[in-house]
Order: sequence, then structure tokens, then C-alpha cells
Amino acid sequence: MSVLSTVATLTASRSGRAERLTTVRHQHLDAKPFVLVPLTLAGEACAPLAALAGTDPEHPTLLTVRQPRNRAERFRFAERLAALLLAYIDGCRTETEPYTVGRGKEKEERLRFQRAPQLLVPNGQGIAYVRLLGRLTRLRATEGPYAVDPSVPALGKWLTWCAELAEFPDSGVLLSMTRLLAAHWATGQSPSEDSHLASLLAWIDPPEDSDGARAAREAEDRAVWPLAGPSTDPIFDRTLHELMTRYDKASDDRGREAVGRQIDRDLSGQMLPTWRLMWRGVELLRDLPEGAHVPDRWSRDRRWFSEYAEYLDADGRPQARRDQAVRAARRLARLEDAVARYEAERAYDDPLVLAEYELTGEAFTGTVTARDEDRFVPGDRPGSQVWRPTITLRTDTRVGLSVGTEVKSPARPSQGARIHEVRQEDDGGHTVVLQLKGGFANKRKPPAPAGTLAETGEELTYTTLNPTAMPSALPDEENTPWTHGGPPQPYEPTDEDAEETWE
Repeated sequence: MSVLSTVATLTASRSGRAERLTTVRHQHLDAKPFVLVPLTLAGEACAPLAALAGTDPEHPTLLTVRQPRNRAERFRFAERLAALLLAYIDGCRTETEPYTVGRGKEKEERLRFQRAPQLLVPNGQGIAYVRLLGRLTRLRATEGPYAVDPSVPALGKWLTWCAELAEFPDSGVLLSMTRLLAAHWATGQSPSEDSHLASLLAWIDPPEDSDGARAAREAEDRAVWPLAGPSTDPIFDRTLHELMTRYDKASDDRGREAVGRQIDRDLSGQMLPTWRLMWRGVELLRDLPEGAHVPDRWSRDRRWFSEYAEYLDADGRPQARRDQAVRAARRLARLEDAVARYEAERAYDDPLVLAEYELTGEAFTGTVTARDEDRFVPGDRPGSQVWRPTITLRTDTRVGLSVGTEVKSPARPSQGARIHEVRQEDDGGHTVVLQLKGGFANKRKPPAPAGTLAETGEELTYTTLNPTAMPSALPDEENTPWTHGGPPQPYEPTDEDAEETWE
């Protein structure tokens, strides 16, 4: 927990209402996200019990499994979920727009969809459920013994794709509502308590005649606010066990159907409160203004969606059960780059986030006291001179960055700067001289175009964070050297993969 989030938590506990951690929303919210509230059978990791799913807040689709231990019923559940989710995904593939990749002679124009699917689940366990359900369905055979409907492995491939992107903080394809809300608000309770959706929302949006602490205590009443899943309430499990026993022992189809409808009603009652909380969370998040870099991140999601859809249309193989070494290394490098880029973009978009980096010494804020617009320094070629103006900033706080450090200002992200000098003044303040490079509308000599060189008296923040830093350079898979196993072979599902027990 950072310093500012700790202060915000203490403030929230005193005021009785959640405190904002950000000034903007750092995730894209689709106009019609697909909300999934799943439940699993107690004691089994991914035995589907029920789910509420859909894009209409007022009309969710109820999916139930009246006997989760029955393999055929599990796959019927997967077929029904596939019918919903695959139709939603196809609806995102109606309109395209051009975009460009590469530079110079390697520049290429491609098409990407104008929408991408966005799947919202209540909590982090919901993401784990999506990942496991994807693994247990994507490798199933559609012919031979234990064949399943072709929609089942198709569902598994898309769920696995969503779950893989959920590991990347800059992706908005699969999101947990509790993590989303906790990233934008600090409550007066512990982080583990923030994983309870009802109590988290009670702090953020308490009733008019209550406060966050009291509303959160009331939200812990499982008779009113059942668990958000996928795990079920142990008290409810006893009732469910009795109903399932009656269902199995029913003497005829009429009696079994009557008990089945009661199971459906009880399961729906367990999930409906969470369904309503999910859409209340969506409303609260939509009220926040969107960060400047959010559209760019969603563009990447739409590009990945377009590329994966094209891959599947070409009869793409399912994801392997385990990554090969080369692909695991590439994935790790992508993840590290995504984390660094996301943190930098958040800081550039949000002064509250950037303030945290000032506390850790990775940023500083100062007032411009002088500037040297006509400064030139020796260039790389003998006798050459290059234009490198400087600005001098005065700050009352300690500057922990050393001479030579590359920094940038969110106010001028295209202009690089290097710390040329740092002096501590007699009154405890610091003077920082910055040498500037670029960001002058391609001009290479003075005068600087209006607005490109900071004016005296202007307040600026500089940080070591750089959202445009080059990603890690790794060779293409086909160029993997023999010392690392050579190019990895395409994954081919085996009969053993298709027969993996659903447990």
C-alpha cells in the first residue's frame, strides 16, 4: 500500500466515505459490456452451478446446472454460455477501421474492429473461473468418444484469450469489478475486505442516511447480499443439497421439473443482488472522466481482438496447455513492458498518481525561474553544434534524481530532458537545470515556436517515467537460435488433452 493510499484509507475511515485515489478513470468501459456472475459447486474448483450473464442490466440470462456432478449437464451449461458469449463476440466484429503498423518501407495498412469484447466479473476469483473454464473446454474433441458441440471448444479458446489478457494491466478485455473500484477509491477497510463487492460499494456509495462503515457492516448480511461467487454461501449449500437430493430421487419427470424450477429460483436469488451491484459499479465508474491514454490502450485491445479473430477464422489451434520456453519468455517480456507503460501512462494522465512518484523521488515539481533559449553544445561530428536550450526550475522539496538522468514532463510528453545540474540552496530548496531536446516542432535553432519552451513562472513536473519507452527487443520465433531450442513447433492437441477430466 502506497503512502497516498494509506492516507486516503485513514481519511475514509474518519469521514465514513470512500476517498478518490484518482482524478480520472484508467480503464475503458464499453457501452455494452458482457457481465458474468458465476457460481460453482462447493468443493469443486470449476463445477458450474449457475450463472447470470448478458449485456442488459434489466434482463439477465439465467444458466443453471441442476446436477453439477453430471458431465453431460456441465457441457450443456457450456453450450448455453457459448451461445450467449459467442453471439456477443460476433456482434463486435461488424465494423472495421484501418490502422498502420511499421515504419518507412515496412509500413503496412491493416484493418481492426471498431469494438472488442469486454467481459466483467465480480472479483478476482471470477477471473480465475474464466481461466479454468477456458482450459476445461478449449481442448475438447468434437468427434469420437465424448464429443461435444463445436461451440464448446470455441468458447474455451475465447475464454482463455480473455484470461491471458487479464494478466496485462493495460488491457480492458476481462476485468474484475472489485479490482476496478478499489483502483479508483480507497475505503476505510482492509484490502481483503475490499474483495467483498457489496461492502466495497457500501463505502463508495452509502445510503443517504448512513455512512460507509455502517453500510459495509449491513452489506455483510448474507441473507440480503449473498456472496458474489464463484463460491457459494455454506448455509445456502445445505438448502441446495436438499433440493438436489430431491431432484435425483424424484419419481417422474413432472416431479423432477418442479424441483428443478425451485433450484433455478434459489440460484437466481443468490446471484441477482450481485448482478445489480455489478451494474451499479459500472454506473459509478462511468461517472469518472476517461484518462487521456485510455483510448490508445483500447485500440491495442481491438487490434489484438482482430488478430485473434483472424487466427481463429483460419482454423487456429487452441492455446497449448503449457507455454513453450520461447513463448513464455516473450510473454513475460510483453507483461513487463505493459506494466511499465501502464504505470507511466497513469501518472501522465492523473496528477494524484503522479504525486505518489514525487513521494518516492521519481518525480519533482518546480517553478521555472530562468531559461536559456540560445544555448548550443558540441555535436557528434567535429566542429558541429546542436541546439540544446535549458530551463532552470526552483523547488522547495528535495530532488533525489542525479545529474544525467533522463526525465520528461507530462505537460510536454514529446520533449525530452536531461538533468544538467542540481544545486541545494541555503534555504533548503533545490535548483534544477534541465537540458532540453526535441519538442520544438522540428526546429533546430532558435527562436523556439510559441508554447514549446516553458515560460518563466510556469510550474512543471518532471519524472523518470516514460510511456513511450521502446519495448524489449526479442528475436522472432522463427529466428530462435539452436542454443535455445530453435524455433518452437506449433502446438497440436492430443487425445489425452481432449480427455482431460473436468475437475
